[in-house]
Amino acid sequence: MVFFITGSNITRQTGKKHRMNRKTAVSVENRQSKVPVKPREIKRSLTRLLELLEFTDAEVSVTLVDDDEIRTLNNRYLQRDRPANVISFSMLEGAFGDITPNVLGDIVMSAETASRDAHAGGLPPDDMILYLVIHGLLHLLGYDHEVSLEEATRMLQKENELFFALRNYHLAQQ
Repeated sequence: MVFFITGSNITRQTGKKHRMNRKTAVSVENRQSKVPVKPREIKRSLTRLLELLEFTDAEVSVTLVDDDEIRTLNNRYLQRDRPANVISFSMLEGAFGDITPNVLGDIVMSAETASRDAHAGGLPPDDMILYLVIHGLLHLLGYDHEVSLEEATRMLQKENELFFALRNYHLAQQ
């Protein structure tokens, strides 16, 4: 399902509009101890991203886990028996997705994989975590880079735009 974001409304492809009137609720939980992370910084960044996307009253959670836990989730829900860097669980999809349109969903990230990806890409680990939060958030909003090349390009452009807005530099195109 694809959502069009305009102001504080969500318009689905079906044309239904959902007005959100609650305050933004962002939670960050660190369930791993292998990689140092900054939950308060992640929360501030995610709150700012929601403001930039004009979702000023949405609910999103981020959970940082280790490779073993994300591999279990990746296998259980996506039938991929390997660690992933980030997995998003949208609450806006499915038969009951319109019951609470302000609850966007959950982002689960492997801090271990993020750390390895940061090292491989020459990025500071905090910037890789921000990039993966952006990536996960866009999935919650209906972006899906696996659908088509056009959608992948659209998602990458939005990721780069949001990353630049928070870090003031562009990521290298992959």
